[in-house]
Amino acid sequence: MSLMPGSGGPNPSGAALWDEHAEWWRRTFTKGADPEYDGEIIPIVVRELGMCRRILDIGCGEGQVARALADPEPGRSAPVIVGLDPSYLQVQNALVEPAKRAGVAYVQGAGEQLPFPDGSFDGAFCCLSIEHADDPDAVLAEAARVLAPGGRFLLLINHPIHQGPGSGFIDDRILGERYWRVGPYLQESVIVEEVDANVSIPFSHRPLNRYINPLAALDVVMTAMFEPPPIPEFLEGSIEPEFEAWIPRLLAMRFEHRPAHVHAAGLKGGPQ
Repeated sequence: MSLMPGSGGPNPSGAALWDEHAEWWRRTFTKGADPEYDGEIIPIVVRELGMCRRILDIGCGEGQVARALADPEPGRSAPVIVGLDPSYLQVQNALVEPAKRAGVAYVQGAGEQLPFPDGSFDGAFCCLSIEHADDPDAVLAEAARVLAPGGRFLLLINHPIHQGPGSGFIDDRILGERYWRVGPYLQESVIVEEVDANVSIPFSHRPLNRYINPLAALDVVMTAMFEPPPIPEFLEGSIEPEFEAWIPRLLAMRFEHRPAHVHAAGLKGGPQ
């Protein structure tokens, strides 16, 4: 593993927050500390991008998902993987992990301005990081730009319908009702949430069309959507676990780069 040349220097916008919380992130979310990564997130990414040969992790944090991808299935050669994150300390944390898996490099940079040529990757993903981006539209445009024709882009976000601002389980003891309230789904907003003691993180909420349509305009179209049920560990403290088991926390969307001229040529040459 290495830090790619020219990737040091001043932090991009917003990176200071993640520098401040880099150790908290590593302690709280990596090496099995957060069961959602090991139980849901990493398996989805490996399943959907494991066949790709050049993969970009946009907003990689300390690199745990990139490292999982770098360990290929038997019979497959190791892919070339690049992890990019705006936080210098997150990247440094990635670099101190055991370098037993080849093919992982890290670069400090912003997802809004990726330092790679057009079409550099046949696989890319953004895992629970676009909600913290300064300019999500720019991140999507850059992901589309560096994706080769036929390549895959995987976007993982907190489910914007069920996990958006104002949403959550309601136990109304006066009316004797328990239900899941959906907040103002169509209203875009940025909220600062205290996720742990002395750790406050801004989250941007956007409806689904604000992720899908900008990519579609760039010939990157959604081909699959995944809404996995919550893992059992998240239901242990629930007063209504059987009900909450049907409310997804995570939303993963698979996109493919299908340039209009390639799609049109395929239709023209297909069965008449």
